[in-house]
Amino acid sequence: MSTDHAPTARTREKPSGDEEATTDLKLGEFQSVPTLTLSEARLLINAVMDHRKSIRKVEETETLIKTQDYLDVFARFKQKENIEAVERMLSAKQELELFERSQLGSLCCETAEEAKTLIPSLSNKISDQDLQELLDDITKLRHFVE
Repeated sequence: MSTDHAPTARTREKPSGDEEATTDLKLGEFQSVPTLTLSEARLLINAVMDHRKSIRKVEETETLIKTQDYLDVFARFKQKENIEAVERMLSAKQELELFERSQLGSLCCETAEEAKTLIPSLSNKISDQDLQELLDDITKLRHFVE
C-alpha cells in the first residue's frame, strides 16, 4: 500500500511575524492598506447584499450572517451621514496611519488616555488635547443618534 498522497490543501506561507500594533506600528505588507471602521464595514456589506438581493436570490452563509450580526452589535454608527462625517474627521488627521484612524472610529474612546492605551502607536503622533477634541467631536455624533 502506497503512502504517497497528493496534498489535500495548499501550502500556506508562514507569516513573517514582524507585524505588531504597539507604540511602533508595524503592519508589514498591510501598512498602507485602506482600512474600514466597523460602521463602514457594516454599511458596505449591507449595501452589497441589498444590491445582490435585488438582482437575484442570494444564499447567505453562516459566516456572513454572523458577521452581519457582529457588525449590527458593535458598529457605533448606523446612519450613512454619521459614518461619512466620522470618516471626514478622521481623514483630516493625516498624521495618523489608516489603521489608527479606523481603530479610533470603531472604538469610540471617551478620553485621549483611553485611546492611547488601546492604540499605543498614537502616543507620539498627536497631542492629548488634539486627540481629545477629535474624540469629543466623534462622541457628539454618537449622542446625536442615540
